[in-house]
Amino acid sequence: MNSRQFSEQFLNYSRIERGLSANSLAAYSRDLNRFLFFLSSNKRTVEDFTESEAEDFIEELKSCGLAASSINRIVSTLRSFYRYLEREHNMLNPTKDIQTRQIPLRLPKALTISQISHLIDSSMIEDEAISIRNKAILELLYSTGGRVSEIVGINLVDLSEVSSSDSKVHVIKLRGKGSKERVVPIGSFGVKALNDYLVRVRPSLINKSKKGKSEALFLNQRGTRISRQSAWQIVVDSAKRAGLGEGISPHIFRHSFATHLLDGGADIRVVQELLGHSSVTTTQIYTLITIDKIRESYSLAHPRAHS
Repeated sequence: MNSRQFSEQFLNYSRIERGLSANSLAAYSRDLNRFLFFLSSNKRTVEDFTESEAEDFIEELKSCGLAASSINRIVSTLRSFYRYLEREHNMLNPTKDIQTRQIPLRLPKALTISQISHLIDSSMIEDEAISIRNKAILELLYSTGGRVSEIVGINLVDLSEVSSSDSKVHVIKLRGKGSKERVVPIGSFGVKALNDYLVRVRPSLINKSKKGKSEALFLNQRGTRISRQSAWQIVVDSAKRAGLGEGISPHIFRHSFATHLLDGGADIRVVQELLGHSSVTTTQIYTLITIDKIRESYSLAHPRAHS
């Protein structure tokens, strides 16, 4: 069996036995293709790859300008790959002692409430139907704190209403990393934008589908599920029209969602549940933003903040 076949076998195992998502499998595949290219360039194989060569591979990744987070992800993929080869093929594991790179703490960027509103409003373009769909996507990104892959993965059956003590609450089921499901509420702005899309736009889009039907909530102009890349581009284009500059991605809605909830007094455990974080430690990074705001306000406003 050659290196490529070992790689394909591992990907099949990850898909069938571990049940990894399509996005995780795509990331594994990209990482392994980069690794296989390195092996081929150095006339090496998966079986004779050594620990010292693993360090050489990491140095090459650094020379390509990859961020520490990207290098750590690739190292993590290699570890999983070689653990599989060690278990299934009794192969030596050269990745056991590889150290991950230290990543400097970076606070996630969040927009202000007015900036978020302006960004959503900037989704409106000449094509009214597509504008209504795009606005619904942006409203859900902010209303739910969902990842872009979760939003485009929503099906019609994932929308529902639940009864509270005094009213009905609109909720939506999101499928996160590792196929974990969570149910989150939708705010009134999100509900209105969604209803506008479902009533005024989706029926005409579904008619463009060859099958004449689709389980997907958000459709493209061919009547099929909108892609992650297309949703990403909607955010980028809307940000440009809003004058928010470069570096705006769908994740800005997730960061802003968490920050605004904590600023408003939401319990961190509730925010953790809404974001789908397995550990509250991941959620706690957003509290640093809030603490910074408190410190700044105190410094500016308290008469004895400075000597």
